[in-house]
Amino acid sequence: MDTLEAIRRRRAIRAYDPTYHIDDAQVEALLHAARHAPSAFNIQHCRFVVVKDPQLRRELRKVAWDQAQVTDASVLVVVCADVDAWKKNPARYFDGAPKEVQDQMAGMIHDYYSGREWVQRDETMRSAGLAAQTLMLAATAKGYQSCPMDGFDYDAVGKLINLPADHVVAMFVVIGRGTQEALPRVGALPDGEVIITDRFPAG
Repeated sequence: MDTLEAIRRRRAIRAYDPTYHIDDAQVEALLHAARHAPSAFNIQHCRFVVVKDPQLRRELRKVAWDQAQVTDASVLVVVCADVDAWKKNPARYFDGAPKEVQDQMAGMIHDYYSGREWVQRDETMRSAGLAAQTLMLAATAKGYQSCPMDGFDYDAVGKLINLPADHVVAMFVVIGRGTQEALPRVGALPDGEVIITDRFPAG
């Protein structure tokens, strides 16, 4: 599917066929596509928790406002991010580059993130958002439906998936065979309000 067509077709679908199965090879292909999303300094903050255990999915549904797609969609991915990825042997993010490049980039990473906790957190969320959107567009291109989700108890989800202390949960992404049509697109703001040339108007 053409990329622009996938962008147009991607919609948040909340009702899924619980009997529909996406095989592991297809799921792996979608996740590998998501891994092509950019991340600052190639730090690759994102961690994709693919929840296969039916009991765990039921437990997650309980802390997600009982939203049916948590258990009914073929695939549930908890998109997480490692806030401390910047300081975990950062030279490895440039493995294959010359040693001087690895050392230079590791130093730049340290200087950019050290002592700037707000930047560390912001970068993880930017990376997670880019990865989640890439995952959903890949799913659309393969003919599946998807939905990003943040309607859940973040602390409870973290406990259920044994989230490490230096990680955060960004969102869920569910993928499967939708059983409803997307609602019409409504409420789109005019381009003139959201597309600005050079700078915002004064005043």
